Amino acid sequence: MTNAILYRMPSGIPGDVSRKSHSTIESHYVGAQFAAFGLFGKLDSATGNFIPLAAADTGVYGLLVRSYPIQTSQNELGKAVPPSSGISDVMRRGYMTVKCNAGSAKKAGKVYVRVATATEAKPLGGIEAVADGANTIVLASAMFMHDADAQGNVEISYNI
Repeated sequence: MTNAILYRMPSGIPGDVSRKSHSTIESHYVGAQFAAFGLFGKLDSATGNFIPLAAADTGVYGLLVRSYPIQTSQNELGKAVPPSSGISDVMRRGYMTVKCNAGSAKKAGKVYVRVATATEAKPLGGIEAVADGANTIVLASAMFMHDADAQGNVEISYNI
């Protein structure tokens, strides 16, 4: 019996650093609840904590790294919720699997970050492949490394 992947392997898990040897990761205290792993955040100027982007933010600091292992009895497999406090890793430079929340991610395509009008499907700090007026900003220092898989997961490079 032959086991085969007929179409394409999954791209990865959002928030997972995909090329660890090419990444710069810092530990920061998280000061608020992120909607998911693999979202952009900023440093709070008052406390120095890493926090989610707020409406109309334009400066991003890095991406929230998915801790391993992360699991709780309240979440189904693969749906881990980031902690709202404590120390977490933040990727400042490197490659990460993220969830593309809008548009079709294509190799070498522009990466847009949601900074306004958030929904559950399009959280603040989330990654998109299409501009949405004043709701998104383009990150000149980021690009998609390949097309997204069927679930919208795709690898991006950031600050490389």
